[in-house]
Amino acid sequence: MSSADFGLDLDWMPEPLAVESPHIPSLDPAFRFEPQTTRAILAGFRFNHRVLIQGLHGSGKSSHVEQVASRLGWPLMRVNLDSHVSRLDLIGKDTIVVQDGQQVTAFQEGILPWAMQQPMALLLDEYDAGRPDVLFVIQRLLEADGRLTLSDQNRVIEPHPQFRLFATCNTLGLGDETGLYAGTQVLNQAQLDRWTSVCRLDFMDEASEVQLLLDKTQRLSGEDAALMVRFAAMTRDSFRAGDLSILMSPRGLLHWAQGSAIFGGLLAAVDYTFLNRLHRDERALAEEMLQALGLRAD
Repeated sequence: MSSADFGLDLDWMPEPLAVESPHIPSLDPAFRFEPQTTRAILAGFRFNHRVLIQGLHGSGKSSHVEQVASRLGWPLMRVNLDSHVSRLDLIGKDTIVVQDGQQVTAFQEGILPWAMQQPMALLLDEYDAGRPDVLFVIQRLLEADGRLTLSDQNRVIEPHPQFRLFATCNTLGLGDETGLYAGTQVLNQAQLDRWTSVCRLDFMDEASEVQLLLDKTQRLSGEDAALMVRFAAMTRDSFRAGDLSILMSPRGLLHWAQGSAIFGGLLAAVDYTFLNRLHRDERALAEEMLQALGLRAD
């Protein structure tokens, strides 16, 4: 494994792990790495940096970490920090178990103690949607030594030498300026300062997205792929201008390509994968974009 496998030229690389684990992500041979983000992720694995990746939905934040981990043979656990994940879920709690026919109380470790005691990359998705009490638990892992104190158990857990921590977010913790991401919040700047590296991941350039579609969907023509990517770029420009409230992400493009084979063409599929998500006035604008590209929506 060399940096060239990731499209980079580095004089350092993390060592692949020689472990067998069901938590090693599946390999996507067609995945396309963004250089700056990939460099930061590799540094996270090599130098134990804490890496936070920000970007719009569908830009490939989590997939970048997963695909680097897959190529390094590094087990990875994803945790979505939605409003239902509690402090007890992360640290652990007392539960009633049956031992020798008797009901007894035993401490059941949470996600953090379990993950940090083994070779494992922990990926915290939707980091900017986490509850404050949950984020303050995570803050302990962002310290230099990365120890986790379980005060109820009078234990201090030392992280495994090959434990790594990553997170993804849609905002930079400064609030949601777009109105797209309900549930996100302003984050504690003292905690954000503890992340070693912060990356901004944007969408791929058009040529890379066209190639991604062709790699992922064998029946798609180059002409159709280019048209689809051009439409996606137009929705993103309109989103930035405030004319559309949603945009077509690379994930949406893949759904569109897959749907075209099922529903009988690009026009039929774009209804299901994008147009039906829009407000009536926005849909009219999107249909005008399709017409400008030579497609007429029903």
